[in-house]
Amino acid sequence: MQYAENAAKITFKVYPGNGPYLLLVHGFLSSKAQWLANIEALGRVCRPITAELWGHGQSPAPEDPTLYAPQAYMTQFEQIRQQLGIQRWFVCGYSLGAGLTIRYAHDCAAQVYGHIFTNSNSALADAKQIQQWVDTAAKSANNIRQGGMAAIDRIPVHPRRARNWPEQVKAELLKDCALLKPEGIANTLEFTNPYTSIRQLAAQNPRPALLCHGAKERRFEHNKQWAETHMANLTIAELDTGHGVNMEDADAFNQHVCQFISQHTTD
Repeated sequence: MQYAENAAKITFKVYPGNGPYLLLVHGFLSSKAQWLANIEALGRVCRPITAELWGHGQSPAPEDPTLYAPQAYMTQFEQIRQQLGIQRWFVCGYSLGAGLTIRYAHDCAAQVYGHIFTNSNSALADAKQIQQWVDTAAKSANNIRQGGMAAIDRIPVHPRRARNWPEQVKAELLKDCALLKPEGIANTLEFTNPYTSIRQLAAQNPRPALLCHGAKERRFEHNKQWAETHMANLTIAELDTGHGVNMEDADAFNQHVCQFISQHTTD
């Protein structure tokens, strides 16, 4: 994967820890703040790195639509790995970020010990759902471009509507919502989300995978069952949470992830 030194780059932050590195990729309208309840605990077995998607948090919102393609994010993740001199690491994706990290673990398997992901309807979308998103993506994106931050605030999955999240985490996420960039959010809706599904890759998943499943999110149940049947090298940990798995029960999430990392570091 080639990249120019002066090309746009997503932002990332490295945290103290012990052991292999772990790249953490947040979801739509989120930021690195969503991992606040996890970083310290995960640091006992790894060195966490948070990355922020285009238009989110401190990352820029480039106009070039090709940068928002899931495949282009593979280049961004590889750039982080190479910049830090990491030979192999773990990756973890939440919601929209899950489709990106699962794809990375497939495309760059030699650089990955294993990968973790949470409930992600975009990662496991079937052909019908994908086509619906493709058909509506341009309109949804244009609504954001025209309506700006007010339009972003009306998106149903905006963090301000979240329940059962720790107050500190939600407060920091809401602060980072002020940094959301309408062009980046619009481009994500148009050029990332509709193309994030990894269903065609699931049977060839080459590395150990852990799905931390928020069992209370009923709309994900069908996709969870599909992954359980079709995804190779997959283990599922059931958590008593909704969509916000790592935030709603940080202790359980941290425990499962730490165990997984300890088990697979030398694989």
